Amino acid sequence: MGFLLMTVEYLAALILIVVFGLVSIIVFEAYRRRHNNAHVEAPAIFEDPKSLKQVPCPIVFDPAEKYLSLIFPAFNEEHRLPGALDETMNYLQQRVAKDKSFSYEVLIIDDGSKDGTKRVAFDFVKKYGVDNVRVILLGKNHGKGEAIRKGMLHSRGELLLMLDADGATKVTDLEKLENQIHVVARKDTHCEDSAASDTNFRISDVPIVAFGSRAHLEEKALATRKWYRNFLMKGFHLVVLLAAGPGIRDTQCGFKMFTRSAARKLFTNIRLKRWCFDVELVFLCKWFSIPMLEISVNWSEIPGSKVNPLSIPNMLWELALMSVGYRTRMWKINS
Repeated sequence: MGFLLMTVEYLAALILIVVFGLVSIIVFEAYRRRHNNAHVEAPAIFEDPKSLKQVPCPIVFDPAEKYLSLIFPAFNEEHRLPGALDETMNYLQQRVAKDKSFSYEVLIIDDGSKDGTKRVAFDFVKKYGVDNVRVILLGKNHGKGEAIRKGMLHSRGELLLMLDADGATKVTDLEKLENQIHVVARKDTHCEDSAASDTNFRISDVPIVAFGSRAHLEEKALATRKWYRNFLMKGFHLVVLLAAGPGIRDTQCGFKMFTRSAARKLFTNIRLKRWCFDVELVFLCKWFSIPMLEISVNWSEIPGSKVNPLSIPNMLWELALMSVGYRTRMWKINS
């Protein structure tokens, strides 16, 4: 009996030491990242592959020069990126043909790819011109969150759309997000019934975020998706609920649209660089009282996903850092 009691006490002490050590590591890392919203400080450079001249790089605090910016984060996407870009450019060209006032840019953020992603991206710059397609090279892999952030901070659009390089969501669905943003913006600014107010109304000045959502496909997805992805999804939803609270059912869909003013607030504060930056976006939207819209989009699973069982520990780690960082006020939010 005495030996059993001693064993229990030993195990309890060991568990306490492990828990204390883990909490200490999380707190230390959260403190270390308190200024991490600075992220990659190397200046973004656009190069015209035809003239080899550097093109001036805008920042999100400049006035908008385009109506729509589309931001593709790309890491080793040599094979999937061409299809997504072809579909996107065809759609944008058709829209320009219908509406001469429509303007756009496509930004491809090469997140340290080791394959031919850079070559594929520059082929599209050569084809459509550096005013319409631009490439930012991060040099080394920083994570999807950092690639998105870099693109957002150097975009020229009134509306900024992030979308995945695999083309899992049809680019035409951006009109669903776009239309709902306009509806909410006009209601918030009381412009919906006033034709005269159109001259003063700028969608870029109203902070709103539209989240593309696959929540309506969840039942079908459970039946067809690999078991580990279902486990990851269910567990992740629970942890997200604890970390960021309710509001958005599908935080991880890679199809989100931001007004320019919303992007300024969010992407100058975001600290997480990889999978969980989407959850941090939800947290920051609530902090700034930015309206969040969740809109169903068409989605299909494309082979080659980089999400795997090894992603689970990293996701939990980032969510723990976020929770500790914000709740202890170590992570300051710039207004």
